[in-house]
Amino acid sequence: MTDECTAREVLDRVGGKWSIAIIVAAAQGPVRFTELERSIDGISRRMLALTLRNLERDGLLHRTVYPTVPPKVEYVATDLAREIYDALVTLMTWAERHRAEIAAARAAYDRRAAAGAS
Repeated sequence: MTDECTAREVLDRVGGKWSIAIIVAAAQGPVRFTELERSIDGISRRMLALTLRNLERDGLLHRTVYPTVPPKVEYVATDLAREIYDALVTLMTWAERHRAEIAAARAAYDRRAAAGAS
């Protein structure tokens, strides 16, 4: 993002499919790449690496590399990311609580759309 990034760009990054889970995990304390990979269902290694890089670039994650063999890398949420943490947890909780209702609404919509197309 540039100095002229819009609020929409910020919301797209923070509200991205993978960003929410990463920020929530990193807000709990330092987390390693492999821990994130195991805990975020469906994310590929490439997408995780890309999302981590973007969140670090945006100032939402801090990356620490420890000089070990192999190198140990940890990510932790910055103060900026921790400020939005409660809102993200609320959003995730809401989505989990209502996922069955949303799935039912989608199925009903699809049935009506299919019936109308016949």
